[in-house]
Amino acid sequence: MNGRLLFTLVLLLSAALSFGQSTSSPAPSAAPTFTRDVAPILQRNCQVCHRQGEAGPFSMLTYEQTRPWAMAMKLDVQTGKMPPWFADARYGKFSNAMSLSPSEIETLAKWADAGAPKGDPKDMPPPVEWVEGWGIGKPDLVYELPVPFDVPASGVIDYQHVIVPTGFTEDRWIQAAEVRPTERTIVHHIIAFVREPGSNWFREQKPGVFFTAPQVKTKEQPDTSALPSDFLVGYAPGQPPEILRPGQAKLIKAGSDIIFQVHYTPHGHATRDQSRLGIIFAKELPKERVLTLSATNGTFKIPPGHPNYRVDASFEVGTDVKLSGLHPHMHGRGKDFEYRVLYPSGESKKLLSVPHYDWHWQNWYNLEEPIVLPKGTKIECTAHFDNSPSNPENADATKEVTWGEQSWDEMMVGFFNLVFDAKMPVENLFLDRKNPSGVARN
Repeated sequence: MNGRLLFTLVLLLSAALSFGQSTSSPAPSAAPTFTRDVAPILQRNCQVCHRQGEAGPFSMLTYEQTRPWAMAMKLDVQTGKMPPWFADARYGKFSNAMSLSPSEIETLAKWADAGAPKGDPKDMPPPVEWVEGWGIGKPDLVYELPVPFDVPASGVIDYQHVIVPTGFTEDRWIQAAEVRPTERTIVHHIIAFVREPGSNWFREQKPGVFFTAPQVKTKEQPDTSALPSDFLVGYAPGQPPEILRPGQAKLIKAGSDIIFQVHYTPHGHATRDQSRLGIIFAKELPKERVLTLSATNGTFKIPPGHPNYRVDASFEVGTDVKLSGLHPHMHGRGKDFEYRVLYPSGESKKLLSVPHYDWHWQNWYNLEEPIVLPKGTKIECTAHFDNSPSNPENADATKEVTWGEQSWDEMMVGFFNLVFDAKMPVENLFLDRKNPSGVARN
């Protein structure tokens, strides 16, 4: 066989082998498209915040709105920055946990790498029917600040309070509630309290008028371990509305008032806000009542420059109850937060660990299944604060930090929701029924 023929046979054999390999190898999969692959992920996980009027900085309802952010989305989901969820996965299971599966993260990354193709419009799923302006759906009743509040471009504004009568002539049970600003950029937080008839709290104040209340203090500490009335619902960036399970509700008694507490923080431009409260009534009498209480410590003094200062607080239940939700609250020096329960038997169980607290996004952590707490169980909270120069959120590392209302002060509050028989007197929740800590009976 001459060399030319041998060379030809080698070429033919190589070509045949290459052909066989190419026909047996799978074709590369098509790149994900927005309409077929990405939009369903956004509807399930992102649009609750990323839509007009909500906390997300841009909308993700359409391809045109989402496309410019494709590479940023890839980076945020791969690093775990989004969705914003800060609980250590080793402790507790939560019904509102926000996370993407590995396959969802891979889909978003591949979509960005492929140039964020739109895809066939026929593949687009039907849009989610969001109720504009509300996370609870269409409210049955809406209260708002009686007049707008004008926020200046700069300066310090003390907490503002406004009393708004409910007008209820009979007790009403609340299945869902949401309080929200009309101008998010200048609202640090809002709390809507329920003031029952006969309460002395702010009795001297006229309804419908903004007023500033002095911080109430005891001989030893700010009166932070007792709420002045029932906590209906709060707002802070990242805080979801209160949507209770079927058969559960919060109570607003006949003749009660709503007291709005609003913390405004100027952000360089004069504007105005007229915050609103929406409520949805329970469709039938609930079997269980829900009350928001707290384990709080207002006596701490964080030394200047301290990088890891520990503060503890606890609350002991006075009867058998169930625990359904947790909400840690600190300011810019807040570093981490942990909840535990200590049973009368001596057994301790960690319920929630937030190893990297972010005061810009304050989650509630709703337990997947409520936990039964026998009488005498302690809800224990431990927080650490970083008052060092290495903390970029630190207002001034040279100063000792104590409890205070402004954002450059600090707070240590472990809010939680207790669930109990709707017919049970609230006072039963507390060991000292003459002086309950958690709900003032003025």
